[in-house]
Amino acid sequence: MLDDLTNKLETVLKKIRGQGKITDSNIDESLREIRRVLFDADVNYKVVTGFINDVKEKSIGLNVLNSITPGQLIVKVINDELIRLMGSEKATIKFSDRIPSVILMVGLQGSGKTTFSAKLAKLLKSKGRNPVLAACDVYRPAAIEQLRVLGKQINIPVYSDENEKDPLKIAKAAIDYARQNARDTLIVDTAGRLAIDEEMMNEVAGLKKSLEPEEILFVVDAMTGQDAVNTAKAFHDRLDFDGVVLTKLDGDTRGGAALSIKAVVNVPIKYSGIGEKLDAIEEFHPDRMASRILGKGDIVSFVEKAQNEFDLSESGKMEEKFRKNKFDYNDFLSYLNQIKKMGSLSGLLSMIPGANKALKNQEIDDKVLVKIESVIQSMTKKERENPNILNGTRRRRIADGSGNPIQQVNRVIKQFEDMQKMMKQFNKDKGRGLMKKMKLPANFMNEFK
Repeated sequence: MLDDLTNKLETVLKKIRGQGKITDSNIDESLREIRRVLFDADVNYKVVTGFINDVKEKSIGLNVLNSITPGQLIVKVINDELIRLMGSEKATIKFSDRIPSVILMVGLQGSGKTTFSAKLAKLLKSKGRNPVLAACDVYRPAAIEQLRVLGKQINIPVYSDENEKDPLKIAKAAIDYARQNARDTLIVDTAGRLAIDEEMMNEVAGLKKSLEPEEILFVVDAMTGQDAVNTAKAFHDRLDFDGVVLTKLDGDTRGGAALSIKAVVNVPIKYSGIGEKLDAIEEFHPDRMASRILGKGDIVSFVEKAQNEFDLSESGKMEEKFRKNKFDYNDFLSYLNQIKKMGSLSGLLSMIPGANKALKNQEIDDKVLVKIESVIQSMTKKERENPNILNGTRRRRIADGSGNPIQQVNRVIKQFEDMQKMMKQFNKDKGRGLMKKMKLPANFMNEFK
């Protein structure tokens, strides 16, 4: 996520931090480099110009030229300005006392509206809401069926009528369905086009006028950069929507949309899509995103994901086995499955401060976990429960059975043994200095490749 932007900014900021003395000339030089980085990231020209001017003005205001740590002060100013650029504070979705509260999803075709509608429904359900989805895209082939399939996967009803071609009539019937079935939230998936046209705009404007939704969310593909910002402005001029959803943010290495869209349309980013799975959705926190962009990670989101996804009873059992040095490959497999629930490896690592540096910015493939699982699953029950019996003959059989080279099997075994050693040290120290021992070594992921 935003890897190109993060890597280039880190290079510039490293130079700034390393300056023993800050002068007007090297501030200007550093800001010129940051300007180039932001343009490369496809950030809106006016947004870049305003950002650079604000950073310079506030740096002078803090009198960084006479500061003991001028480099750190400038970095703090940049961090604060990035947060302001993306909205300063997390913006929440609005609900009303009426049944149902209506959320209207709008955007171009291909932006991910239908999938995100299902993701949002699942998220709201986990927070105590009782949603229903309305399939109002009557133009795109299989759009209705796609929403039905997604609704079935998350066990949330989908109201549709394939015989009706008027989206407004479908939406009004969906409201009646929600009231009759005690559904307090209606998420309306609307049609998009490949480009903005008058017919589409009139249709969504008519839906807004008749439904009077509590929330209109504009869904846009983050990877389209400046095009995303231009499309957002066109939609906002007609609809005056309440929030932005950036989909495919996990695949966006540049960051132009994330940094530009709030400043251009003056509407907060409320959610981001960070993967294909239906739980790959995040509430947008400007301060956390700024931290990720500057390479400082997002440990708060990491902990929240762990709390939401980890099975506490399973974690308790594992902790007990750690204490008794009885951690085996069955436990290792269970541990990996819990990590997979938290999302993609690259996404998780982007939340850990310093992880990108430790891994030398190499691309992390989720297939790494699949390889490890294949090795463990090719072990017999006896081998999983008794790791010490894995001699050369057994390792060769496991390699053949899992379709991996013997080197891969040896790497998995070594990584498992390293975990055991760490746990033994933990028991010895009784937790003292654990965080130091758990720092990722530079070759951590290389062990699995």
